[in-house]
Amino acid sequence: MSTLPRRPLGRTGLEVSVVCAGCAPLGDMPEAFGYRVPEEQALVTLRELFRSPITFLDTAAAYGDGESERRIGLVLRELGGLPPGYVLATKADRDLVTGRFDADQVRRSVERSLRLLGLERLQLVYFHDPEHAGLSVAEAMASGGPVEALLALRDQGVIAHVGVAAGPVDMLIEYVETGAFEVVITHNRYTLLNRTAEPLIRRAHERGVAVVNAAPYGSGLLAKGPAAYPRYAYRAAHPEELERARQIEAICARYGVPLAAVALQFSLRDPRITATIVGMSRPERVAETVRLATWPIPSALWDEVATVPPLQYDPQTGRLLQLE
Repeated sequence: MSTLPRRPLGRTGLEVSVVCAGCAPLGDMPEAFGYRVPEEQALVTLRELFRSPITFLDTAAAYGDGESERRIGLVLRELGGLPPGYVLATKADRDLVTGRFDADQVRRSVERSLRLLGLERLQLVYFHDPEHAGLSVAEAMASGGPVEALLALRDQGVIAHVGVAAGPVDMLIEYVETGAFEVVITHNRYTLLNRTAEPLIRRAHERGVAVVNAAPYGSGLLAKGPAAYPRYAYRAAHPEELERARQIEAICARYGVPLAAVALQFSLRDPRITATIVGMSRPERVAETVRLATWPIPSALWDEVATVPPLQYDPQTGRLLQLE
């Protein structure tokens, strides 16, 4: 299996592979992904990851309501703990039943993550999807609020580093501007088809906040192709998205390069992006992802892809706007 470059994760002092294994599918979430992942399949996939050059893993308390973390914990126990050189990130989440996301819930979420993963300390914990709890940035950052609780856990040594992960770009920029976070995750908003996250990536880079880009395939369209999977970000793709995907797919075909390799390397080749999260659900996916990440792509292909204008999808209004 080929090796992968590693990069410093912002100012955390951690070093990570440029590909990060997304462990959400390993939590067995058919409602989100449309398929089941049995426990043994998940465990075999995790064992393969820990033999691979992918040294960065991403999970969350909400993935399978703890199931992803539990399965990772089973393999970590087999290995005698997290192997040296690997970085495991998780996320503090709201109560999935009540929607509550206050300071007490952050503490409960982190405590459960420690228990399920079988770890005494967490390397990186993100404040995750506050928009789904109806929290404004001001409410989340208020004295006695959930972010303060997360930072207190960092100060106590329970966790080492704090990040933020959410959907709305404007909201994430606000969080980055607070100076409280060392890492930010954006998803589905910086791909071959969509550049909505460009202002966030630019601002985070300026402030020394590490950027982790998730879902480079737009949930599958740019991996399987528009004919096989006409969906983007877990919804039916817009006609304009499908048309641009077909144009890029045709360019890739002329050069004999997989669409998935171009989609993944579009993110990997941006020096402002530390790592790119790719979901893993089967053991063979590990080697396949490394192969796509290292596939030789001629500069002429990138020149042609650059002629296909990206689109900006506003998830709030449902409007699809051409970027200027």
